[in-house]
Amino acid sequence: MPLQKLTFRPGINREGTAYDNEGGWFDCNLVRFRKGRPEKFGGWEKLTTNTYLGTARALHPWISLGGTKFLGLGTTWKYYIEAGNAFNDITPIRSTTSAGDVTFSAANGDATITVADTAHGAVKNDFVTFSGAASLGGNIIATVLNQEYQIANIVNANSYTIEAKDTSGATVTANASDSGNGGSSIVGTYQLNVGLDVYIPGTGWGLNGWGQGAFGSTSALSDTNQLRIWTHDNFGEDLIINQRNAGIYKWTENDGLSARAVDLSGIAGANLVPTKGLQVITSEKDRHLIVLGCDPISGSSRTGVIDPMLIAFSDQENALDFEPLSTNTAGSLRLSSGSSIIGGVKARQEILVWTDTALYSMQFIGPPFTFGINLINEGTGLIGPKAAITTPSGVYWMSYNNFYTYNGSVQTLPCSVHNYVFTDINLTQSFKINSFTIKDKSEVGWFYCSSSSDEVDRYIMYNYVEGIWFYGQLSRTAWLDSGIENYPRAVTNGYLYQQEKGFDDDGTPMTNVFIESSDLDIGDGEQFSFLKRIIPDYKFLQDQNAGHVNIVLKTRNFPGDSLTVNSTNAISSSTQQAYVRSRSRQIALRFESDDDATDDGNLGIGWRLGATRIDIKPDGKR
Repeated sequence: MPLQKLTFRPGINREGTAYDNEGGWFDCNLVRFRKGRPEKFGGWEKLTTNTYLGTARALHPWISLGGTKFLGLGTTWKYYIEAGNAFNDITPIRSTTSAGDVTFSAANGDATITVADTAHGAVKNDFVTFSGAASLGGNIIATVLNQEYQIANIVNANSYTIEAKDTSGATVTANASDSGNGGSSIVGTYQLNVGLDVYIPGTGWGLNGWGQGAFGSTSALSDTNQLRIWTHDNFGEDLIINQRNAGIYKWTENDGLSARAVDLSGIAGANLVPTKGLQVITSEKDRHLIVLGCDPISGSSRTGVIDPMLIAFSDQENALDFEPLSTNTAGSLRLSSGSSIIGGVKARQEILVWTDTALYSMQFIGPPFTFGINLINEGTGLIGPKAAITTPSGVYWMSYNNFYTYNGSVQTLPCSVHNYVFTDINLTQSFKINSFTIKDKSEVGWFYCSSSSDEVDRYIMYNYVEGIWFYGQLSRTAWLDSGIENYPRAVTNGYLYQQEKGFDDDGTPMTNVFIESSDLDIGDGEQFSFLKRIIPDYKFLQDQNAGHVNIVLKTRNFPGDSLTVNSTNAISSSTQQAYVRSRSRQIALRFESDDDATDDGNLGIGWRLGATRIDIKPDGKR
């Protein structure tokens, strides 16, 4: 028989079985499709060896009028501005004690320092900076005390512990002479309470504000013990940041990177600024600061309790004035479909706002109403605050059971891996889902937690030009497309990475890169087939003369059988054909990076598949 050319349908299809999907691809990892052909993902490398504290779940880039590039980065513990490859801590200050309100005590032979501060309001892992302290008399000298500490444990409402360290971070142990209390001039400066790294489900309507207690209970779940998510946007050159379910703050570019963000409602001239919000967003054309989900006005002040369906907007060109008057454009809107605003994004000439059950369009219409709000669609809610994103072809988002797109109207995206994703997703951690784009490849995607994980470990991607899906395993807790930079940026495990750069995992070979076909047979599986050889068609990227790709042949006789590896053939730039001997009813081909190559055959190497041919013929019915 003549050689048989294998031309697989682009994209991954997991809606049926591997046998039912003959002629298609069934599984992959770190492989995308470009013009219908599979190719290895681009690699990544650390932008800097500097690290940040906490888990980052929000990134925001901008350029000052002077040309300085900034990157806002919000974590579970802090908020940073990255500039010049350095992470500058601008986390707002929660409170500052009076001199003498704080005292220390130490025990001989122990690094644990007990800090006494009446009604300190801190939680475990909070950050506090001490100043004005004197030596305790021994090893715990003034320079040990007068620095930033992370609280190790909360003893009670009036005391907590820290672990003594020198300025290099090395542990310092007290001795018998450390009997002092640090003197009467100690000042403690507390940063915002940290947030959790995991979402705690089961909160809702009760006797507290929204999200502040278990349903029907009187015990509050505050913003300090829920998953920390930041939102941010620019108002001019300045940065507005918001802890979901908590305060709104402003960092002023002219104050410099050593300055901290300050409470927006506490700035001189602030007028009825919301004290809490779910998300901040700036309308670019008309220049209003918008707070999605905020505390309403009561008399001459804000209530301090979030109405999760209320939208407030400032006066035009004035982010400090939220008082609705006939002489300004400030005001508010309240949505009706759903129980809480989940998130919003800027689109063309409008801002899209999702509740848990519906999608709204918010558009600037001018005085006297300023903004109009239209219900676009019900039943298409947002699965998490970061699960929607704008692309050149429209807005895409993920709900609890589908993927959608909007470009003037809402459309459900047919998804060939729908069941694969939605039957293996940890919905309790849906607020960790973060959407991303790689616009130069026409791709949109979502990172999410699989059912066995409390942290992001999977991704699903959609090529919106070719209309195909693929997926894989990768942990990225936030992502930015290239934009003002040459490469996309992403964060994980305390590092900021450049993505789609080269083909390596930060200087080491990428592993577990593969794509696997669905089953192939002859005559609908009536006859056994004999496979003699495989003639690969591939292209090594970056270096045509180096690298390895393995072709793994898998076989079985019935769809219900498990696939068995028949042979593995290493393919290099000089390989013309691979000889195999296989007799079975069904075969599947797996193309993978050669992780075991002793000469680092994966390092710096990308690959792209063409039209592989096989030498196969019928070989009887039994």
